Amino acid sequence: MSDNYPFNDENNPQENNNSSSFIYENNSSPKQPKKHTGLKAVAFVLCMAIVGGGSIQIYKYMNDDKIQVSDFNEKSTETSRASIQQSLPDSSISENRENQDMPSLIEIASRSDAKYLPDIVDSIMPSVVGVASTFEYTPDMSYNPWGMWGGYSEPETRELPATGTGIVMSEDGYIITNAHVIYDDSEYKCGEATEVSVVFSDETEHDAKIIAYDTETDIAVLKVDETGLTPAEFGSSDDLRVGELVIAVGNPLGFELFGSVTSGIVSAKNRQIDINEKSMTLIQTDAAINSGNSGGPLLNSAGQVIGINSAKISSSYGSTSVEGLCFAIPINEAKVIIDDLINYKYVKGRPQIGISTVDVTESVSRYYDIPLGVYVQNVQEGGAADLAGIQKGDVIIEIDGEAVTTADELNKIKNNHKAGDTISLTITRAGEDIKIELILQEANSNKGIPFGDETSVDDN
Repeated sequence: MSDNYPFNDENNPQENNNSSSFIYENNSSPKQPKKHTGLKAVAFVLCMAIVGGGSIQIYKYMNDDKIQVSDFNEKSTETSRASIQQSLPDSSISENRENQDMPSLIEIASRSDAKYLPDIVDSIMPSVVGVASTFEYTPDMSYNPWGMWGGYSEPETRELPATGTGIVMSEDGYIITNAHVIYDDSEYKCGEATEVSVVFSDETEHDAKIIAYDTETDIAVLKVDETGLTPAEFGSSDDLRVGELVIAVGNPLGFELFGSVTSGIVSAKNRQIDINEKSMTLIQTDAAINSGNSGGPLLNSAGQVIGINSAKISSSYGSTSVEGLCFAIPINEAKVIIDDLINYKYVKGRPQIGISTVDVTESVSRYYDIPLGVYVQNVQEGGAADLAGIQKGDVIIEIDGEAVTTADELNKIKNNHKAGDTISLTITRAGEDIKIELILQEANSNKGIPFGDETSVDDN
């Protein structure tokens, strides 16, 4: 593993005797960099009307119109933080505003070791990349009104492009981004991207290899066969304070707006939100994040990466219009996932039952005269469920004494445990309720195959 990998520590798995099994993999022979000639972009949009997790949408760009950008400079002042705390009599506010410089929002929201924003941008820009993914989509047999006798046409495989942002984490080519940038589990269900390339700020483009990804935390690791890259500086998301200045960098709507910089404050820490039926704990910010920003850095005022931009609630949430509700993955939580993805190709310690299921709805329950619950479709041979005696056709109705009617409910309780823990399941088999003690196994998929959706519990 490269010495430039920023998350190494003395407990890193690579230092043990098994490290040879988990070393970095290099791509095949180096490829010549290709000059980026201007990709027309598409971007992912999160489910629940959130940027960052799902559906592919195509954006049409203005070919002739030019975006006008106004330049502005922020005049720095010598005002100390102590003077900011002093209150001014109402009668003297106008006079003081005329006679002295007032501190700006940027000044009062910045850290004590803050840098000038232009310096932060100059420093981070070589570490910010564009990620272009190509997906293959084969639609179901569709009705063709122009076909012979009004019949059905053969399904045609289509290519769907998408773009996102990434962060260079090591000088030898390791890049982090969001899992949804290179793995589609939206309505299209494209799965893993067939091709991935990375575009740098100097407009050179390089093929990228998918090392591993985890859809549960929306994190992926890519690798380009290059050295001498400029890794970003990583900070601590635990040190963040609500109200602190943050800066987001990314490629909103694609590469024509490559390297766009926005700023805001930390609106909240440890915000619990559900994205695609997965519960995530995220940093909330009002720094503008849009489709294409996914996977890019959220920086503190010292220019350190403290988050990975991932999600945004759309401008229309039900009947209410909303703005400035954007979310990023805390870098301290991401570090653990990234370490595991590089060293093991999966996230260690995740619990697995070893079954695939479908939910028993009320109509299915009445028709087949089985209870509401989670129907076991298949049992992984040698898995935890198999060893515990669970069989195909069983219906799980309780876990740890709590009734469950969906796989999502089952997973939420299961995921509160870790591999090696014992859980108690109540199943119905041939009209009889049976109590089963089950020791959870470690999910050790070499890819971050999603688990926990409504039709499948443990496919990984």
